[in-house]
Amino acid sequence: MPHPTQASIRRVDPTKASPAEVIAIIREEGGVVLQGFIAPESVQQINHELDEPLANMAPGSTHGAEHIRKFHGAQTKRMTNMVVRSKTFREQLFDHDYIHDLCRHTFHNETGSYWIMSTQLIEIGPGNVEQALHRDADQYQVFSKLGNDGPEAVLNFLCALTDCTKDNGATRVVPGSNKWPDWSVRATQDDTVSADLDAGDVLLINGRLMHGGGANRTQENRRVLSWSFIPSFLTPEEAYPLIVPMDLAKTLSPRGQRMLGFRSQFPMNSPGLWQSDYSELGDFLGLEGDDPDVEKVKMAGKR
Repeated sequence: MPHPTQASIRRVDPTKASPAEVIAIIREEGGVVLQGFIAPESVQQINHELDEPLANMAPGSTHGAEHIRKFHGAQTKRMTNMVVRSKTFREQLFDHDYIHDLCRHTFHNETGSYWIMSTQLIEIGPGNVEQALHRDADQYQVFSKLGNDGPEAVLNFLCALTDCTKDNGATRVVPGSNKWPDWSVRATQDDTVSADLDAGDVLLINGRLMHGGGANRTQENRRVLSWSFIPSFLTPEEAYPLIVPMDLAKTLSPRGQRMLGFRSQFPMNSPGLWQSDYSELGDFLGLEGDDPDVEKVKMAGKR
């Protein structure tokens, strides 16, 4: 079994590290911590917006398969559609330029346009056991088959809304597992390190890195907001055009609308997907404005 070559995951200051530098670390090591990315007052406000709906939610999973229920966590709450549920997330993080610069460096030259896979609040409660180690790319079977020969499938931002420690369920990661040549080889908990975070830090991982939520051995809740992106030829976990009201979508930027599927998608070398009469979906829906990234990804395959 391969073992990690690092004792901890690398940490950077996002006000000093460029998106290109951060993505270089991701490609080499699979993950990095962006320290202090979310301001304390924003963390407090997001928590305030989500405290009540979370309190009314029961822990555990409703999935019919036992192994999926175990994966989701018996003492874990998972709440999705943060774009609707958190005004602060929607206005301050959802369309953040630095985050989208990271996404462009990841997807544009490999696969073209990208959109959101999911936005979910994950709260690991006391007594929850360690989550099975996995790669986010495993959600899409073709990437599991391709392994390191395939393009990047997922970029996942795990935004800490509470302090995350090895005792309360911080994400366990296997640094370097993103470069293992044989993806059928599975890591064990002995191969992992704890990606401890202060509230406001962001753990950024790619779809190749093996990881899993840690066990919560405390009496406190560990809360993160997981916000992940995928190439736009893949199906998201959340059906945003059906669960985000049109009136709210119209208040978003053209880029934000495209992230949620209210505008057409342009994978590399594709004439376009998610269209109406081979024309921009946003025009059909009566949305105003243009997304400057669209023309860039349309032309990328013609180099």
